[in-house]
Amino acid sequence: MNQAIVAFIVGLAFALGLGLGGMTQPQKIVSFLDVTAWDPSLLFVMAGAVGVHGLLYPLVRRRKTPLLESQFHVPEGTCINLQLILGSLIFGIGWGIGGYCPGPAVVSMASGQTTAFVFVAMMLVGMGAYHLAEKFLARQK
Repeated sequence: MNQAIVAFIVGLAFALGLGLGGMTQPQKIVSFLDVTAWDPSLLFVMAGAVGVHGLLYPLVRRRKTPLLESQFHVPEGTCINLQLILGSLIFGIGWGIGGYCPGPAVVSMASGQTTAFVFVAMMLVGMGAYHLAEKFLARQK
């Protein structure tokens, strides 16, 4: 099967899962993160995702190569450094304020939600700023 078709099918399944799980509803995310009015329903989404990953990842890694690729692309870095910690903090703060993380924000754009478009635009600005800063700092060394 063509890689583009498989990518479309997997992306569609991912988008449907995000929608059914409530991950495209910023208020649901904010309610999950709010300790004063906690909505624990997203625990089921996380438990499902972690459970499927925990069961299938060892099986997939037994293969020599993925089904539609010549090699696995698995991150090799294990270093916990300031860059990772700061990036995680910024991601979490953005998620808590906006109620979106990148995947659900892109999926939410299909519904025409203005907030999703603003979030994705600002996410792209942030990514661009990071790359510019990275290039600038590399030149300073």
